[in-house]
Order: sequence, then structure tokens, then C-alpha cells
Amino acid sequence: MNGLTITALVKWVDHRLPIFSLLNEELNEYPTPRNLSYWWNFGSLAGIVLVIMIVTGIVLAMQYTPHVDYAFDSVERIMRDVNYGWLLRYIHMNGGSFFFALVYIHIFRGLYYGSYKEPRELLWILGVVLFLLMMATAFVGYVLPWGQMSYWAAKVITNMFSAVPLIGDYIVTWLWGGFTVGNPTLNRFYSFHYLLPFVIIGVVILHLWALHRFGSNNPLGIEAKGPQDKIPFHPYYTVKDAFGLGVFLVLFAAILFFAPNALGEPINYVEANPLVTPAHIVPEWYFLPYYAILRSVTFDIWFLSAKLIGVVLMFGSSLILFLMPWLDRSPVRSARFRPAYKMAFWVLVFDCVVLGWVGANPPEPPYLYIGQVATVWYFFHFLVLVPLLSLPALDRPKPLPVSIGEPVLKGGGAASAGAPAKPMEKAP
Repeated sequence: MNGLTITALVKWVDHRLPIFSLLNEELNEYPTPRNLSYWWNFGSLAGIVLVIMIVTGIVLAMQYTPHVDYAFDSVERIMRDVNYGWLLRYIHMNGGSFFFALVYIHIFRGLYYGSYKEPRELLWILGVVLFLLMMATAFVGYVLPWGQMSYWAAKVITNMFSAVPLIGDYIVTWLWGGFTVGNPTLNRFYSFHYLLPFVIIGVVILHLWALHRFGSNNPLGIEAKGPQDKIPFHPYYTVKDAFGLGVFLVLFAAILFFAPNALGEPINYVEANPLVTPAHIVPEWYFLPYYAILRSVTFDIWFLSAKLIGVVLMFGSSLILFLMPWLDRSPVRSARFRPAYKMAFWVLVFDCVVLGWVGANPPEPPYLYIGQVATVWYFFHFLVLVPLLSLPALDRPKPLPVSIGEPVLKGGGAASAGAPAKPMEKAP
């Protein structure tokens, strides 16, 4: 089949199903702000890792046996007897950690550059929905190897729903499929772990649809004003994404081949035993900040038990992200031009790292007290500090450039030193 025949076939198909025109418009000619940095690579990297996780997961599911008597042995068989099974499992296992690392950077980038502001509120909300679906998928997937940490993590985390008044015990019984973590639990979690990634794919499509409606935000936080501020996505950003992918694959391969178990718990290579409790039950590293928040409340408040308050705070720490478009009312998007907000942002990043460190340690002094202070600051940042810093009197924004191209022409600054400040324009 020569090139002319292929071109004719493409035109014939595209006339009846314009998929090639759509791909050309959205992936080739798609106009993109000309000043996007490498911080914008992490969304596409997360999408690539998602595809890798789904493909390896489907192949692993062909060899896995979701039964409490065989699950652990089936994982060991994949590692030892299936051709390249060890590689598939390590890709899937470490891919989950890298997936969360990429998404965390993607979220913090959005917080720093104000990507949640009008008119991109729905884009942000869909992103938070994706994050919650990721956490659910990762949690149920962690149970499947049926090691000691898998079993006891499932026991502890699902049991926290018993703190919900009136219906808590019914929720736990439904999750377990009985009155303890057992074979029905494993089957439920296996079904959810297989199904949820395809739900994530559906939400990703909506997320990209919302992104292409108004285009990407950019480091300056101002809208592109015309063709002079935009360039086609291909080849400029496909090359940039390809370079970022190459760097990512090098780091991923280094972990995969030289330290594949560095991000896991050694005790999970011991088969689950309901009669032996591990000395220290910890979730995967990407759940440690939430685990620290869950354990930070050690006292009852009125009729609310400490357990219930901890559960509410743990879920609230993620759900609060939904409110960011309305908590931050500043007309300036990018933290580049908001000195006080920039300082508060980096304190938040440090606070989240501290919460992760606390979650990896036993719930005892001094870790417990540090976790309580870090938890208070986390919610103080979103519920108090962000709304206050929206006031011009508390955070005086620097002058904004007139266009995306101006900082380049002016030597990289928003306004050159000693030059008169231009009036701040409101973000649309």
C-alpha cells in the first residue's frame, strides 16, 4: 500500500469519522502559550504512566488469583515463574509511586501558578476528582498481594469508617463482605482495582476537554492575547515533553533495576496472618501525610469522638482542594507576583513533607505533637491564610506584564528596575 493510497484512505475515513482532523487540531495545531516551562510536563507524564499502569495491570491480572489461600502464592509465582513477571510487577508496583509523585508535583504547580482560577474552575475540580479516584485505586490495589502490611492496612483503614454515626458499622461490613477482612474483601478490592482505572480514563478525557476549552495556564498567569503569544503544540511542546519523558524513564529505570523495593515495606513479603500484628502499621509513602492527620486527634470534642474527627480531617484534607477557586479571590493568578502567597506556598510544601515524615513514625511524642501542629497549619493555610492573602492590603501584588512576550523583550522581568509600574490587570 503506497503513500497515496494511505492518504486516500485517511481522507475517506476522516470524511465519515473526523478523528484524524480532531487529532490534528488538538495535538498538532493546538495553540499553546509560548512560555510554558518544564513544570507543565508533569500532566502528560502522568498520562503516560497511567497507560503503563493499565497495560501492566491487565497482564498481571491474567496470572493473579484473587483468593486468600492463593493470592500471596500467585504473586510469588508471577515474580519467580512467569516470563518477565518480575519486571511487570516491579513496573506496576513502582509505577504507582511515580504516578503519585508526578500528580503531587502537578497539583502543587497548579496551586503555585493559580491554575484553579476563573475560567478553569471545572478543570481543577476534575483534576481533584482524578486524584481521589487515584487514591481509591491505589488503596484497594495495595491489598491484593495479601502480605502482612496489605492485610493490616486494609483492616485499619476500612475500620475507620466505623466512626461514622449510625451507618459506620454497616459501611465496614459492606467493605469487608462479612465481619472481618477475608476472601470477600479481597474479591471486592480486586474488582474495584480493575474497574477504577477505566473510570479514571473517562475523567481524564473530561479533564483534557476542559483544558482545551480555555487552554493552558502559564507561569505569568495572564491570558494569551493573540497569535503573538501562542505557538502550535507540535513540534515545540511535543519535543519538550519527549525530553521530559526521557529524563523520567532514566529515573524510573534506575529505581526499577537497582532499588525496586526501596519504596515498599519488607514485611509485605510475609504472607498475611490475622493472628500476628506488625509492630508498626504504615501505608504507602504517598498516603503518609493523610495517615498523620488521621492520628493527630487524640481527644474527644463534645459528642464527637477523636476517631470521627480524625476521619473527617483526613478526608477533608483532600476535599478542601475543591474549594480553592473560591477560597483564593485574588485577581492575580501566579505566585510570581504575590510575595506573601509565595512564602505561604513554600511553607505549605514544607508542612506536607513534615506530615509525611510524622506518618512514617509511631504515634507517640514527639511525632504526635509535631503532627498536630502540622495538621493545624495545613487547614489554617487553606481556610484562613489563603482568603486573607486575597486582600490587596495583606499581599501587595507586583505589576503584571501586558502580554506573555513582554518579559522576554524586557529581559525577563515583569517590570524593569526603576521603570514605572504598569497597572495591574484583572485575570479574566
